[in-house]
Amino acid sequence: MLRLNQTSHCGLLLLTVILAVATQRNFAEEPSAPAAKDGVGMRDIGARRELFVDRYLIVQLQNTALKLHEPQLAPPMTEPANEMEYGTVIKDGDLFRLYTRDGRGAKFDGDEPEVTRYCESRDGIHWTKPKLGLIEIDGSKDNNVILHEAPFCHNFSPMLDARPGVAADERFKALGGTLKTGLVAFVSGDGIRWRKLQPTAVITYTKEYAFDSQNVSFWSESEQCYVCYFRHFLDKKLRSVCRTTSPDFVKWTEPVPLKPNFAGEHLYTTLTHPYFRAPHIYIATPTRFHPGRGESTDILFMTTRGNGPYDRTFREAFIRPGLDPARWGNRSNYAALNVVPTGPNEMSIYTTPFRRFVLRTDGFASVHAGADPGEMVTHPLQFRGQELVINYATSAGGNLRAEIQDTSGKPLPGFTLADATSLVGDAIEQTVSWKKGSDLSAIGAQPVRLRFVMQEADLFAIQFRDKK
Repeated sequence: MLRLNQTSHCGLLLLTVILAVATQRNFAEEPSAPAAKDGVGMRDIGARRELFVDRYLIVQLQNTALKLHEPQLAPPMTEPANEMEYGTVIKDGDLFRLYTRDGRGAKFDGDEPEVTRYCESRDGIHWTKPKLGLIEIDGSKDNNVILHEAPFCHNFSPMLDARPGVAADERFKALGGTLKTGLVAFVSGDGIRWRKLQPTAVITYTKEYAFDSQNVSFWSESEQCYVCYFRHFLDKKLRSVCRTTSPDFVKWTEPVPLKPNFAGEHLYTTLTHPYFRAPHIYIATPTRFHPGRGESTDILFMTTRGNGPYDRTFREAFIRPGLDPARWGNRSNYAALNVVPTGPNEMSIYTTPFRRFVLRTDGFASVHAGADPGEMVTHPLQFRGQELVINYATSAGGNLRAEIQDTSGKPLPGFTLADATSLVGDAIEQTVSWKKGSDLSAIGAQPVRLRFVMQEADLFAIQFRDKK
């Protein structure tokens, strides 16, 4: 055991006092980030909205931390949609579209009884089950079934194609299939009436793949290609995810295993998709499967940027099973594909059997400061715009200030911390200002660093943009 003499013990006490005092100091007096060398660490963000879901922008955190926020369970829906196991929610203009598997007593994946059902909503809360009259089920077409073709209904996963110039009758696309068939592509003009793009599979089977859950696809604005994420087995034992891309939704590249798993971790139905307010950031809400705990599940939060690896900053559960004992079994916690806006200040995540969780807009995670002042400094940023807008929240006793620096960390005249307006409140879009206003035209095109000094505050997102 280490034994301290009186002198060393007093020295430690003195050091503790010094550190405590330093923690309480006003961060306006603290040194800022180290200088950038020849553009190392430069981030060209243009006028994009950037969320603090990872450390992409961050070079320094001092008495602050990245915080994962907890989705809140919304009240039960008085007009719910069909219950789902694998579900997709698409916001198409003012209309919410839900696609969900109905097993109808199926005995195995891709069994003949399975169908795909379709529901609609104008607010994402009150749903209708339209009687489409398309497919006869149990002797009647008086239903909301849009597909009844084994084995594709097991995991039919539609998307709204955002590719510029896409043909009107192929505005919606989908993938479906199992190990035996491979993934077959479907297209639709209205999201209700579907046809196969070609009779054969576009992504075929090899022994490492497992197409039994949702195989999600989308047009990537940032990568300028179609992207598909689907399940495979990592090291022949762990459920994991791989990725393939395509220029035309027909010819796909050799899948690449992404290996986001921590040791012994099973990841199921990653549901990777572009975030609707920042499509260069892909959001994933995978189910974490615990085979040694009664096959219980919970939902995680991950992100990725383009063809980069998944960011696993947040290792803890994003959505827990909760108080309901029924949610502690297998297949009890699957999120539907897509986080969608359901109000000016909120977005929704739907989970099995059919529940809605809400977060503030952009509110997956934040740079968080507690009761003691803290700060965050960014990498050098190349931006485009006349003002800086942030998504932030403080307590009644908290505050947030912003400083603009050159790439060496020197505050720019007129944009120092001393010039900054102290922000107190809560806003999805708050223009940052200084004594002389919010106009950044004087900075020109030079790259800058941002320094945020904050107390009892959360910073969710930033964006440079032209004045409205």
